[in-house]
Parts: sequence; structure tokens; C-alpha cells
Amino acid sequence: MKDAFLRLAVLSENTVGTSRGIVGEWGLSIYIEVNGMKILFDTGESGGLLNNSDVMGIDLKSVEALVLSHGHYDHTGGMKSFLRCRGKLPVYAHPGLFACHYGTPEKPRYIGVPYRKKALESLGAEFVFMKEPLEISPGVFVSGEVPRKTVFEKADETLFCLENGRNIMPDPFHDDMSLYCVTPEGLIIVLGCAHAGLVNIVEHARKVTGVSRVYGIIGGTHLGPAPVEQQEATINYLKELDLQFLGANHCTGLAVISRLANIFGPRFRFCPAGSSFSLPEK
Repeated sequence: MKDAFLRLAVLSENTVGTSRGIVGEWGLSIYIEVNGMKILFDTGESGGLLNNSDVMGIDLKSVEALVLSHGHYDHTGGMKSFLRCRGKLPVYAHPGLFACHYGTPEKPRYIGVPYRKKALESLGAEFVFMKEPLEISPGVFVSGEVPRKTVFEKADETLFCLENGRNIMPDPFHDDMSLYCVTPEGLIIVLGCAHAGLVNIVEHARKVTGVSRVYGIIGGTHLGPAPVEQQEATINYLKELDLQFLGANHCTGLAVISRLANIFGPRFRFCPAGSSFSLPEK
């Protein structure tokens, strides 16, 4: 494991894959070691990552940067707990992180960041807001805002936002970002919920990094609530990538996860809380 180019550990996810004290919660948080840099990608819903990192032997105080995929509570709710543990560090996010995200239009429910920016800054968050891609370490890029170019990747109509007192429906999710890691075997793409569309994200990663081969993808794909037509088109696209590692979890949904596991066979990895991987795999 120490010779791997990149290490990933799932600290927070809806499911638990071990009985050794790991707790699950709706949301996502992934610890990453790449090029000597230690990164936390998202923080889950409520702080379960502290317990899970301790069980997994991961020192969150050594994390050098926090990257936030978007402003939903299940990806940012653990921020206070993490910052109280870690203290001051850069937090990479889109300027729209604190947008007023809502769900279920019939009975509006706020699902955005559960804390005020000032409160997080008082705990050590040094926000670095950007819309353009940013290389935070050699070969490690925060995607910035992802262009929407595909025809079939539709926005989730159950999600909306409030902007200048108006309901914007569906939510455009300008703040949706991913992490792109360049390895000797190709790109490894870390997703939050892929609200920008999985295909859009992958094609953007190729353009930003200049690397066309995609070795692996891990994280939420938001295929679970997507229309069947979008699921089929996305799965067909994934088949053409010659992926060696696919770890779809969180908002992918159990039915789609099961299908992907069947299609990709040994190249698919279940990624519940408590799982860890060394990539590229030998």
C-alpha cells in the first residue's frame, strides 16, 4: 500500500461494509493521499468521519486541504466536527457553495450547507472560492465549474434553489465540482454527487488535465434518481472508457450499483464506509 500512487479511504457513506466499529450516515466523505498530499473530499452528514477515521487509523489532523463537491448538507454537515479536530486549513469550493438548495418542491425542505460561512471561518476554514479549474498539487485538480454539454444528462427536477427571492427549478448546481488525479495509468476521478452529469465531468477532466485515459472513478453518480434513458446512455458511455476501477456509491442507488457490479465484474468495487483502496491496482 505504501508504494501505491494514490490511496483512497471512504470515511462516510450510506452503508457500512465492516463490523469493526464503523458507522454509516447518509452522505459522502473520502480521504485521499496523492503525490504526498493529504486531502479530505467532503465531510459527510454529521461528523461520523471522526469515528471512522479513528477506527481506520487515519489522522485527520494531518489533512492539508478540504475540497467540497457542492453545498448539500450530506457533503458539508461534518465540517464543524472536522474543523474542530483539524483547525485552520484551505477549503476549496465553488462561490455558489452557500446557495439556498432545496428539495421536494411540494413541501420545500432546505438541504444546503447547515452552517454559516462566518461560523466555519471561526473554526479555521480558509475558503478558496473558484469557478475555474485549479491545480492544488502537481497532477491534482479541483474541477471548477463543469460545462453542461450532453443532451441526455438531465437535472433532477425534485431539487431546486432560491435565488434573489425566486424559485429556480430544477437546481442548476453551478457549485458541483469533482477532483481529478493524474496517475501513471490515467485519470482517477473523485465525484461528490455528479449533479453536473457524469459524462460532462469526465469529458471536462480530459480537457482540464490533457489526459484522455480514465483509469478509475469513485463516488456518487446521481444515477439512482435519473431517468432510465439517462442511466442507459451513461452506462453505455462508461463501457467505452475501458475503466479498470469503478467505485460508484452514495446517490448511485442500490439498484444501479448492483447493475454496475454485474456489468463491470471484478473492475467494480463496492465502496461503503470503512473501505480503502490503493490505486492503480497491481
